[in-house]
Amino acid sequence: MQQIRLFFIALQFFTRLPIPRWVGFEAGWLQHASRYFPLVGCVVAAIAAAVYFAAALVLPAPVAAVLSTVASIYLTGAFHEDGFADTCDGLGGGMTRERALEIMKDSRVGAYGAIGIACMLAAKLSALAMLPPRVAVGALLLAHPLSRLAAASLIWQLDYVRGEGKAKPLAQQMTSAEFAIAAVTALLPAPFLIALGWITPGALLAALLGAALAALWLGRKLHRRLGGYTGDCLGAVQQVAEVFIYIGVLATLGHGAWS
Repeated sequence: MQQIRLFFIALQFFTRLPIPRWVGFEAGWLQHASRYFPLVGCVVAAIAAAVYFAAALVLPAPVAAVLSTVASIYLTGAFHEDGFADTCDGLGGGMTRERALEIMKDSRVGAYGAIGIACMLAAKLSALAMLPPRVAVGALLLAHPLSRLAAASLIWQLDYVRGEGKAKPLAQQMTSAEFAIAAVTALLPAPFLIALGWITPGALLAALLGAALAALWLGRKLHRRLGGYTGDCLGAVQQVAEVFIYIGVLATLGHGAWS
């Protein structure tokens, strides 16, 4: 029952979805809820994939991709996109660690954030739009949990660098056992997608590599520039990993511009 509570706490923190009243709330639960970030991603993925599937029945793939992305943004309150924009502003405009953290705390979006969001959404939507419908649905079901696992890896490996902040209750370092739980839940959709033929083993490997590359690249960059991570950085890693996964799955189809 406590594990169910932790899942619902994570679901409430990262989405707009209501949770049962019996769950209750204690601040201490938040620090253990990170193990279920990928499971929250499975819920977001299921809704985003359902929107894509329904839209693709009557509309072209690019429109289905846009509607699916809009649904996921609405469902999460643009939580991760906001973190991505703030991280772009901080790393792009801050020459020192202190200045970068100060910029990231500012609620206004600067040039780096606006350009970053535009490029990120363009990459995400164009990659999704180029995937065959069944593969796009499979990619959505993979990308949301795996990208949240990539974000959780920062909590597992790095230090939270702010003395306060909305993500601080979540920022207690994950144990290896908790990260293992997160990894298992992130991979829950994979066997079913392969069995259905919506994702090939090669595409799954590309998705895993994309998520790992995003986590390693941004993790090293954040460690070098900030000495750790903030809540905004978790959102940035999630968004970059999601894009890398879509691009990785698309690359396995062999539809390169020169093909």
